[in-house]
Parts: sequence; C-alpha cells; structure tokens
Amino acid sequence: MQITSSSSSKEIAPMALAIHQLVNKLPITMRCKNSNGVRIEEDKIIDYDYTGPVLEKVLEKGKFIHETPETGTYEGIPVLVVPIIEGEEVIGAIGIVDITRGVFSDLMQIARRPDLIKSETPKGEFY
Repeated sequence: MQITSSSSSKEIAPMALAIHQLVNKLPITMRCKNSNGVRIEEDKIIDYDYTGPVLEKVLEKGKFIHETPETGTYEGIPVLVVPIIEGEEVIGAIGIVDITRGVFSDLMQIARRPDLIKSETPKGEFY
C-alpha cells in the first residue's frame, strides 16, 4: 500500500481500519492532503468524504496536535492528530478521537513513565 497526497478515502481505508483496531476501536479519522478521507467508529466506515478542523490544521502546520475542537463532528471531544510526512512534504493526517475524555491520553503518558524513571535511576538502584 502506498499513500500519496492524492490518495482517495477508499485507498486509505484499510490502513485507517487497522489503526482503529490497534487503538482498541477508538474512533479514527484520516485524510490525505488533496482529498477528503474516512471517519471510522465501531469497526465501520461512517464517512468516505470526511475532514475535520484539527485534521485541516495538522495538514497546514505539519505538527502533532492534541486539542479539543470547537466545531465539527467531534466538537468538545479531545483529539490527537499527527501528520503523515513523506520526505519533507505533509501528505496526510490521521487522528484518534479520545472518547475516553482524556483517559487514553493519560494512559499513553503513564506508559512512558517507566522508561523515564529507568533512564534517570543511577545504576544499581531500584525504583
């Protein structure tokens, strides 16, 4: 599978569905730069012509954004969106809708803490 800035929603749908499974079926949104994409909830593609305000912002800025949109389908629900970058070009964006209202984000932070603690613990000491 190759994703380009012009990949259609039908072309990116299999990858979006796989990511949906990886994140314990949290809603997923994904689109490419030159075409709208998909919105997935509960193992189903709800929309093959989807875009959202945070997806648009990530396409423009090319940076990870974690915020709560003030408009759109997921208004008031935290989203985490990352750019898809090839070379130096942003070709798309993919987002997770945190319907857990922050618990998912907190778990991601907790999962990183043991690595931070280990790297800061002097040799021979235990935490």
